[in-house]
Amino acid sequence: MFAISGAGLPSVQVRADPHKLLMGFYFYPRGGSAHACDAISGQLIANGFDVTLLVGSRSDNAGLGSAEEFYSGTGVRSVDFTGAIASEDPLGFDGGAGTAPMHASYEDRRDAEDPVFASLDDRAFERQVQAWSRELASAGAAEADILYLHHLTPLNEAAQRIAPEVPVIGHIHGSELLMLERIAAGSPAGWTHAGSWAQRMCDWAAGCTRIVVNSPTGLKRASALLDLDPDRFALIPNGFGRDFAPRHTSRRSHWHRHLVDEPKGWGPGGTPGEVGYRDEDLGALDGTTMLAIGRFTEVKRLPLLIEAFAAAKPRFRQPTGLVLLGGYPGEWEGEHPLDAIERVGATDVFLAGWQPHRDLPAFLNASDLLVHPSVNEQFGQVLVEAMACGVPAIAVERGGPATIVDHDETGWLIGPDDRDALTEAIVQAVNDPVGRQLIGRAARGKAVESYSWEEIGSRIAELVRGLPATVSQVG
Repeated sequence: MFAISGAGLPSVQVRADPHKLLMGFYFYPRGGSAHACDAISGQLIANGFDVTLLVGSRSDNAGLGSAEEFYSGTGVRSVDFTGAIASEDPLGFDGGAGTAPMHASYEDRRDAEDPVFASLDDRAFERQVQAWSRELASAGAAEADILYLHHLTPLNEAAQRIAPEVPVIGHIHGSELLMLERIAAGSPAGWTHAGSWAQRMCDWAAGCTRIVVNSPTGLKRASALLDLDPDRFALIPNGFGRDFAPRHTSRRSHWHRHLVDEPKGWGPGGTPGEVGYRDEDLGALDGTTMLAIGRFTEVKRLPLLIEAFAAAKPRFRQPTGLVLLGGYPGEWEGEHPLDAIERVGATDVFLAGWQPHRDLPAFLNASDLLVHPSVNEQFGQVLVEAMACGVPAIAVERGGPATIVDHDETGWLIGPDDRDALTEAIVQAVNDPVGRQLIGRAARGKAVESYSWEEIGSRIAELVRGLPATVSQVG
């Protein structure tokens, strides 16, 4: 490090060759942003950075949510929420080093273990910041060259207190924007501290030297909601790993294992494995298999998909099944997919439950079509992963998916919440297997050309190395 100054300018600290990076992730791992965090940390290590990963974790729930099992790199320092979850006051929990009060959420889900941020008062906020300040200090944040913080959370506030001279790269994944948009539209009942949280998030974003966003639409939304110049943002997409490629899979064996022998489906209030199937139920999957992947959040529009599938089914020319892969145990917003199946009377719809990300290539290669009717998706990493496997996708012509999928070339695009259009797209894709395979090959080509993690990792490494030299004001 060395200092520079000029006429009318304060003295500033400069880091000549940043290499020591601390990456922070406030939540325990369960969604797409955690997968991106894992991949990005691995790519930064491959590009010569010394990376420490400070992340939320939980050691209960059969290993689901365990940072040690989820993240593939070395240097993982977990902050365990298990004690907080089991306590009488999860938000007031103080278990000492290596723990934190239960994290909050951008989503407002009934009876969830993680309450929405906008409901937390100043006292609960301060407890969060104090715990994460302790963990940042223990992880050596003040000695790092760069802090790379995913989402906008109390971890940002802790970083400002513990390591104010270390430049911060922020990474916005989209769920925080959904919460800010709901606040801007008029906070729901119970969001009694929404204004304070919106201001905090804007302040944290303003404290980042650069902010990564994954799509042009995400950049536009983030710039407006956070009141920041678009030049503050770096537009870098997510990618896919090397395991996502076409490969032979014994389909009947795959689906028999995951739906009959080792079921993980669950219903409202239930546990993984309570929803299973018999071998004779799987006949539809011998024809065309449609796959939907993701958490059971409202924006994913799974009830809409189930309705469209049921409407399309009489028009299919061959047996066709729909598999819903995902749904972190015990979490859902709005109507649970199992309730939607029963309401619609849909048949040949299967719940495969929550599966490790490392198994996702096998699920994709056992399928013919990905259906992703999610709205307000900043990126859509699962689309890229499916395309890399040669599986074309039906997606919504909004946000990130509109930049990933080329209509009638690498997949199909429909309007948001348009059940009739979704039905027609499903019928077209199912009834034209030759055309679907051609589109799948084109999708694979685009994914390889534009979305490999190796190429994207080089861009992120370049961003880190090219940060403005000014990192702290001294004078």
